[in-house]
Amino acid sequence: MSAVPPNGTTPLARREARLAWGLLAPTLVSVALVVVLPLLAIFWISFKPIGLADLRPPAPILRESVRGAGDDLRVEYRLRNSSQDIEVTGVTLSDTLPEGVALRGDLPAPCTLSGRDLTCPIGTIEGGYNERIIIPLVAEDADRTEELAESSLPTVSGQSDSILTNTTFTLDNFARIFDGDEFWGVFGVTLFYTVFGTIGALSVGLFAALLLNKSFRGQGILRGLYLFPYVAPIIAVAFSWLILFDPFSGSANALLIQMGVTNGAINFFGERPLALIMVTVFEIWRYFPLSFLFILARMQAIDTDMYEAADMDGASPFQKFWYLSLPQLLGILSVLFLLRFIWTFNKFDDIFLLTGGNAGTRTLTVNVYEQAFAVSNIGAGAAVAVVIFLCLLSFSVFFFKFMSREDGL
Repeated sequence: MSAVPPNGTTPLARREARLAWGLLAPTLVSVALVVVLPLLAIFWISFKPIGLADLRPPAPILRESVRGAGDDLRVEYRLRNSSQDIEVTGVTLSDTLPEGVALRGDLPAPCTLSGRDLTCPIGTIEGGYNERIIIPLVAEDADRTEELAESSLPTVSGQSDSILTNTTFTLDNFARIFDGDEFWGVFGVTLFYTVFGTIGALSVGLFAALLLNKSFRGQGILRGLYLFPYVAPIIAVAFSWLILFDPFSGSANALLIQMGVTNGAINFFGERPLALIMVTVFEIWRYFPLSFLFILARMQAIDTDMYEAADMDGASPFQKFWYLSLPQLLGILSVLFLLRFIWTFNKFDDIFLLTGGNAGTRTLTVNVYEQAFAVSNIGAGAAVAVVIFLCLLSFSVFFFKFMSREDGL
């Protein structure tokens, strides 16, 4: 017998391990670039007092215009600071005067002219700086004034401290989103929408799979119809629901009034708490086909001998489902619950299209959009995104530790 190395691995195994890591390296790098780096960027921004306007670093902005003609020619440089708060240092304006023009009068301070090279060392400009620098010139040929102006290409340079890249950090973003009861109300709406949307989608998917687990004529067509909510464009189905449940012209209200269920129109997507219930029902209706497909595939892989033996023992349909089918489906149900919970918790487009986050349907993802773009506070929006990530991370750890029922999950 050959001796086994003390560490339990052979040289061949170590070479195979190095080869495996080498083959995986491009994938790991790609994942890091696509997933990890944006995630780190969100964490970085969440501790920064960054507004929407701060995404562009402060810089001097220069515009040139030519006024007059002939002996009354002048060039105006409009210089301003792109930021209203942060100063820009070392600002220098440079230009080359074209042939056919000459200086008329004195240059404004601090500009100097060396040959045809114009230099204006402005220095530091404060936030909100906006000034005009006028250079008086005379043109030898008045008809070529526009041509001469187009040949002038001024440049401006300067340095500034970008709030996006400096080392100034703050907890104000997190203090803002946790201040008061608003966050916990939004968090409660998110949990309601996620938990009931996930459980509902799994339950309806399981029920649909049980219905279509038997062979019958037209089975393929019915399965295709079941997939319609999931494959249809989200904009189309969302607006279809809005039209269907419209309080003024919707068919649902007309039917309820005709049947005597209600005396007046119901604003399904505009009243609390009905709007939250409706968006949750929409979530269940739209995404149950995914659960249906996976559950049906798993059910058709179950050995039928068990059901034949149960029939001989006189088991009822419920007993066959509870004691035979359900234990076989726990693995796929747990995986679907994990995926649907994460996807529903992160869902934004459905609620935004149906209610815009109004009428008590504002979830954390809608809160990210409102903080970042409606209020123009990118830092607060990133802070909410960090909270979402930590919530999902905590749920995933809890799920794998306490709720998983299948080895390897």
